Amino acid sequence: MALFGTDGVRGLANGPLTADLALTLAQATAVVLGQGRSADARRAAGKRLTAVVARDPRVSGEFLAAAVAAGLAASGVDVLDAGVIPTPAAAFLIGSIDADFGVMVSASHNPAPDNGIKIFARGGVKLPDVVERRIEAAMAGPMLLPTGAAVGRIRRFADAEDRYVVHLLASLPHRLEGIHVVLDCANGAASGVSPDAFRDAGALVTVVGADPDGVNINDGVGSTHIDKLAAEVVRLGADVGIAHDGDADRCLAVDATGAVIDGDQIMAILAVAMKERGALISNTLVATVMSNLGLHRAMTEHGILVEQTAVGDRYVLERMNEGGYSLGGEQSGHVIMSEFATTGDGLLTGLHLLARMAETGSSLAELASVMTVYPQVLVNVKGVDREGVDHPAVAAAVASATAVLGDSGRVLLRASGTEQLVRVMVEAADVDRASQIAGELADVVRAHLALPA
Repeated sequence: MALFGTDGVRGLANGPLTADLALTLAQATAVVLGQGRSADARRAAGKRLTAVVARDPRVSGEFLAAAVAAGLAASGVDVLDAGVIPTPAAAFLIGSIDADFGVMVSASHNPAPDNGIKIFARGGVKLPDVVERRIEAAMAGPMLLPTGAAVGRIRRFADAEDRYVVHLLASLPHRLEGIHVVLDCANGAASGVSPDAFRDAGALVTVVGADPDGVNINDGVGSTHIDKLAAEVVRLGADVGIAHDGDADRCLAVDATGAVIDGDQIMAILAVAMKERGALISNTLVATVMSNLGLHRAMTEHGILVEQTAVGDRYVLERMNEGGYSLGGEQSGHVIMSEFATTGDGLLTGLHLLARMAETGSSLAELASVMTVYPQVLVNVKGVDREGVDHPAVAAAVASATAVLGDSGRVLLRASGTEQLVRVMVEAADVDRASQIAGELADVVRAHLALPA
């Protein structure tokens, strides 16, 4: 089984993800990412390679980040320990100081017992699959074992948060005075830096979920538990709520009524704003196949093209890089603004969303009305052959449902990448109609793709 998943290495800390594995992975990373002309040039100039290491506040991150730092230093790499900061902050810092690479220890929105290791290349960009495979293979090979003065040093990255906040503030097209925002930091990596950034941008800030104790990350708070934030916004009469996940690479919002504003709606708002400023490259937004039909229709009405990718922010990033596009993301709230970030950045997204509110004088509900959200019904059909989604009977049923819906809906069948199941997604103007069609298609999938008992 492959070590790397869709977003780095992830698993139960002290289960499959041990300190030994973290150390070996770091050593292998030094072997693979320590190659190339820039690395050779540094060595020729008598300099060691440099890496940024950061983590979210879950308790296992303390020993895992220490193991990563030890593995890198033992391989002759100087480590700048940025401590607890968001994943996008780590990515930014790697590029900002021209580090050779970096490592973020986090399991994002997963519960506290899990953890993960994300590796970024020079410039703060995620690794392509081929490089991850090379690192995994290198774990079984010889390691770099310098001695004496050639071993790496581990130092504190003292101004990591300040550099990141300055970067965020410099990106804003408008300050946030007059806006009362409630921030839910998921008891995660954003707990320290996000309130500071929004206050420095001029907003009145109320904070929830910003008391991490190492075990309460994502526990009933954050973007995966947004009901608490919605209730607090309504109770306080605030203008808007912003919810991060554990490592703050995503952002969801709630308006003044407590209604959830998802990643599709956020992208629609930002796309229109960026087009007005001439900042939306090629007037194109990149979104996944799971994005709502309403997003596509709204973008068409505003003269904006939508390019679709497979599900996963890494695929969005790949397409953005290929086309040179400036905005993309997912319904889940991973929004990538490539002018300012190399990955999804929940703080950056939230700040720009509020800047649009301040610039226009509009409420978030008014801005979100740019798109109509179509009811979306998702059915996970378990115990079926995920390789059989092209079965003639299934394909015929999808074609029939698509014809029935016409321009008023959409059908998508997608095989799970990790489980033996097929996801059936149907959008329609009416939720009952969407549920009926999704149920019928699920029955067809079960009838023709069921695995032997």
